Amino acid sequence: MTDTVTVTDWQAWQRSWDRQQEWYLPDREERFRAMLDAVEAVVGLEPRILDLACGTGSISDRALRRFPGATSTGVDLDPALLTIARGHFAADGRAAFVTADLRDPAWPERLPHRTYDAVLTATVLHWLRSDELRVLYGQVAGLVRDGGVFLNADHMPDPATPRLNAAEHAYQKERQARARAEGIQDWVDWWQTAAGDAALAGPVAERFAIFGNPADGDHADGEAQSPAWHADALREAGFGEARTVWCSVSDAMVLGLK
Repeated sequence: MTDTVTVTDWQAWQRSWDRQQEWYLPDREERFRAMLDAVEAVVGLEPRILDLACGTGSISDRALRRFPGATSTGVDLDPALLTIARGHFAADGRAAFVTADLRDPAWPERLPHRTYDAVLTATVLHWLRSDELRVLYGQVAGLVRDGGVFLNADHMPDPATPRLNAAEHAYQKERQARARAEGIQDWVDWWQTAAGDAALAGPVAERFAIFGNPADGDHADGEAQSPAWHADALREAGFGEARTVWCSVSDAMVLGLK
């Protein structure tokens, strides 16, 4: 009698995560491209990257495909998303992953390098309160080498355009409803599917213990600030220059140059 060994397709889980995220962010690939354009322009083709709040490693995945000579350290607290990331990059020695809570003042001590050419993050830091984000920006400023770059692409609505913001929000809700009718998973559905997978059930249970079950409601208590707020906060944290380098109606990407 031969035992059957089930091998998890981590690449399939990575693609599944990307599809779910694109339901919320149809311009997700565009912002990744703009992010890596900025990295290449500022620090070149072989950057040492810190993928901040990396999730499944979406930024690392695109960066390492674009820059074969790059290396990336992903840091996150979510055990389920890190499980996917580690599985996806298991054969790629250029990527490493660290478990750490960005609210822990000592999280930088877990990293394998003291400085990085580029620190990159997307669609995560709005989960932090403004005071927490200011502290984090100060820590990031200490990790970016002189001449290096920090890029944060996130929800950054402009309070000066409330009617435009409302119209765009309504449009996105209609677009999402059409995609849902075609079978696209949302955040809650994706997590319930992951919880039912044998290889992810344990890490997902750990994740629910940390953050709560998405089916029970939104656990985030953060604050979305404007691009101008982020640029000012980065300059206050120690970056010599900071400005918006990409935007949509509701989202933007702010760059800090050390």
